[in-house]
Amino acid sequence: MNREPDLRTDPALLPVLDELRRREPIFHRPEFGMTRADHLAMTAEDFREVGASGNRYSREYVLDALDDRRRNPQPDPWETGDFYCRRLADAVYLLTYTLRQGARVTRRATIWRRDADGWKIVFHQGTMVADAPPAASP
Repeated sequence: MNREPDLRTDPALLPVLDELRRREPIFHRPEFGMTRADHLAMTAEDFREVGASGNRYSREYVLDALDDRRRNPQPDPWETGDFYCRRLADAVYLLTYTLRQGARVTRRATIWRRDADGWKIVFHQGTMVADAPPAASP
């Protein structure tokens, strides 16, 4: 029995998958903005996050952490894969994917809502992968 779920996105959602894939990982895409004002615009007012640590974070806490990251940038190489998109409600979508940051592998889930102003992040969660295989050699 295969423990992995079927992660094939409904073909009708492929345009949404493509749009959202370009926005992940959130807050790491300079083309969508890197300032606090940009991050405010891309997050819903009630945005919340659960980090890979299991800690819960408010919107203000995340924005403050992003301000610190911008003031003190560190190398953060990453690669994404295994994208899957599911419609949850009218204009609300769940995007899941795998994020590799060196040896650290997490599964990510972001709930996105499309408003008149564009895409808004409603919720984000990262979960550590305990039995992650090593990254493939190039």
